[in-house]
This record gives sequence, structure tokens and C-alpha cells, in this order.
Amino acid sequence: MDFGINFFPTDTTLQPVELAKAVEDRGLDSLWFAEHSHIPISRESPWGGVPGASPLPEKYWRTHDQFTALAACAVVTSTLRLGSGICLIAQRDPIWTAKQAATVDILSNGRLQFGIGYGWNIEEMESHGTHYKQRRALAREKVLMMKSLWTDEVASFEGELISLEPSWAWPKPVQEPHPPIVLGAGAGPKTIAHLAEFCDGWIPLGRHELGPKVGEVRQAVEDAGRDPATFQLINYGSRVKPEFIETLLELDFDEAVFAVDSKSPDEVVEALDEISEFVAQYR
Repeated sequence: MDFGINFFPTDTTLQPVELAKAVEDRGLDSLWFAEHSHIPISRESPWGGVPGASPLPEKYWRTHDQFTALAACAVVTSTLRLGSGICLIAQRDPIWTAKQAATVDILSNGRLQFGIGYGWNIEEMESHGTHYKQRRALAREKVLMMKSLWTDEVASFEGELISLEPSWAWPKPVQEPHPPIVLGAGAGPKTIAHLAEFCDGWIPLGRHELGPKVGEVRQAVEDAGRDPATFQLINYGSRVKPEFIETLLELDFDEAVFAVDSKSPDEVVEALDEISEFVAQYR
């Protein structure tokens, strides 16, 4: 099993280039950057869409542009896999996003992992013209459009909500047919259908039930005529506890991703040291 780091890259903490080098130097396998375009101060949506959640941390409205930060990391590392963790695809332009992701994949020589999510912040989505109740359907159609942009010499797409006339679009990603698409979400019926249809992996967040859902997702992938052995399972919010990692190993997860908070540079480095020391026992 591989081990990675999830991080909110902001202007107040260890910067992406130094962070990426520190993560790779410690023998960890991946680095994932969160994103939010902005946070409207109305703050009607609770943190994570969970009623009664704690106040939203400042890092949510201070994040760097996700793909610019990943591109910077790509050119100072050689083995570290770089993940969008997660890309809020429902509120993004899929044409520009396809180009940005393909560029990072080229600069990293095929090390991008395209993590996506539906999103939870209603006000943020509305600023982008995205209706909350359409976010799942939009995410699906935008990813399908991006697949065409990544793989077809003449890309096109016709959906119920969006469309793309026949178009030329380069660069194409290094990875074939495209970077792995991994969806971060709780696995309800609609999400499981999407995982089986157009995703290459699933990121269940730390609070989501793992055991039964893993079996459901793998079965859905198999029922769709795909090999579940090639479908990635990546755990976010992994705990630095042997019993938790043992559970992931028993469930045959491909990767555990630990969250490191966006504190002072010295505190970030200290957290990376603690995590790398912990994972050494599983190497």
C-alpha cells in the first residue's frame, strides 16, 4: 500500500515547491492539493454540508490555484504522484480544466491523479453559475467531455446539460488513455453508479463507512464489465494508528492519505517527519 499527504496549499504555510520536495525526500508516494475558488462570507452552507459543523477554517479561502501549484511541484520532483484532492469539477470549465490537467501530466511525465468531487458549498457554486441540485449530473457530463478532450483527435460531446462542438484540443496527457479519475464522495446509489461508469477509483473520506461500501463499489464495477482489481481504493483522512492501517490493508486499499494541516512551515515539516516515521513500519 502507498502513502500520501493531503494539504491545503495557502499563502501562509509551507509553499508548494518546498512541500513537494519535503514529501518526496521522506519517501512518501503522493501529494494531494485541495481547492476552493473563494468562500462567500454569507456562510450559509455548513462545513462539508454537515449540519452543526464547526466554523470553517481560514485555509478554505486562502488556497492557491490547484493546478498551478501542482505544476510547480511537478518540475521539482521525479517520483511523487500529484493529485487534485479534490477538483471541484461541477463548478469548473471542463475545457480549461482538461488543458490544465493534461499540462500537469506532461510536466510530471505522467504522475497526475485526477481526484474529483461534487462539492458541498452552495454559495461558492452559485458564484460559478452552478446549481447545487445539478452538481452530480454536471460533474458526470464534464468528466465525460474531458475524456473526449483528452483522448480524441477531434473532441466532441453532447449531454443534457452541456455540449462541445467538434473541436481540436491539445496537449493530450502522457498517461493513456488519461490520468486516473478518482471520485471522493460517500458511496450512495448515484455515486456508486458514477464510480462504475466513468471513474478509475474511489476516495472514501475518513468519516464514511468503509467495509460494506467497499464490497458494493467493487461489485458495481464488476457488474459494469470492468475488472475491480484495476479500480483504485484511496483512503482520505487516514489515521496515524496501526489498527486503522491494518483495516485498510485487510480491505486491500491501494493508498492511505494523511491530512497535514496548513500551519507554520516548521510545524508542517514536523508533521511530515512523524508520518514518514509511522509508515516506515509498512515498507
